[in-house]
Amino acid sequence: MAIPISFSLSLSYPVSISLSLFIHPFSLMEKALQAVLAAAGTFFAVTLLLAIVILACQRRKAKTSMLLTRHDNRATNPTRTRTRPLPNTDQSSVSVVDASWSSDPNLKISLTELARATENFSPNLIVGDGSFGLVYKARLNDGTVVAVKKLSPDAFQGFREFQAEMETLSKLDHPNIVKILGYWSSGPERLLVYEFIERGNLDQWLHEPTTGPNDHISLSDLRLPLSWETRVNIIRGVAHGLYYLHGLDKPIIHRDIKASNVLLDSEFKAHIADFGLARRIDTSKYSHVSTQFAGTMGYMPPEYVAGANVANQKVDVYSFGILMLETGSGRRTNLPVKLGEEDIGLVQWARKMKERNAEMNIVDVNISREGLREECVKEYVRIACMCTAELQKERPEMPEVVRLLDSMPL
Repeated sequence: MAIPISFSLSLSYPVSISLSLFIHPFSLMEKALQAVLAAAGTFFAVTLLLAIVILACQRRKAKTSMLLTRHDNRATNPTRTRTRPLPNTDQSSVSVVDASWSSDPNLKISLTELARATENFSPNLIVGDGSFGLVYKARLNDGTVVAVKKLSPDAFQGFREFQAEMETLSKLDHPNIVKILGYWSSGPERLLVYEFIERGNLDQWLHEPTTGPNDHISLSDLRLPLSWETRVNIIRGVAHGLYYLHGLDKPIIHRDIKASNVLLDSEFKAHIADFGLARRIDTSKYSHVSTQFAGTMGYMPPEYVAGANVANQKVDVYSFGILMLETGSGRRTNLPVKLGEEDIGLVQWARKMKERNAEMNIVDVNISREGLREECVKEYVRIACMCTAELQKERPEMPEVVRLLDSMPL
């Protein structure tokens, strides 16, 4: 139905024209409906977008909360750490994220226990700074005093490598080798637990200033200069430990023999520690192993300094010879020695003293000369010079070194 709209035009002519415009009523309704639909569509789109944003935020918040809860549980709930024996060869290929192991079933190795025992790894309990980590003194709930080493993430490539090394080292049984008691591992975190050796390391006794009663410590903590006899016995202990490592079916090369890695017990018996750089060699296949640059400046053999990356038992022999000279002289291995107007290295200085028949000049000035036998010092320096020979083939093997040291007069 059309709605007529009429109007008239008056012209100069006597004519009257009437025009009618017709507007369909549904055209108005259609436009109104389109406007309503457009508004509804816009409202729905905006509502849907807001819902998606809110849902995404809620999911992200829930995921974050779950990760935080998992982290807190791992740090505080020891039941999440699976304690089990070291895996055998067939199991070692299984990738394990969280694991712990103890040589004694009664010795609890968990993050909660170790954090409590070290007072949350307090700097006040640090007793050493070895390769790849700090060492803390810790007292477990059962009263056992242990050393806990917190390894840096780059100490091992992954858990399987770490696990294999611990399996090897836990089987070592020698009075001059530190005994590993267990470990805790989660992701990149590694904690190594081993027996606590009372008197610290040899480096402290050789180089740290003598502490006196005015420093408010007990007499048992005094570090007085070691006697010549004590130093020789320490060196003999290290030699026997290396002899044991090199004599295994698959010899172990320590690769970081130095004073700070020699621990001393209450009777000043030596214990070789810190096997973070140690490597095993299969003598049935190879006489050496190619490896990355390793060791400590001042103790490394000439072939390492020259860039060679070949390691065998003779590498340890050289470092041991340096340790002999350091222990006997009380001099730092990486500091030059003044000889006349010339500054020379420790090895060169020892050789010159030997050539001049002046080996007694090598002996630490803090050592009493009373009762010190010159023939003992001469033999000691001779063995040290043999071990630090420039060429590997000229260095003795550890069985020969042990034989010479044990037969040396005191």
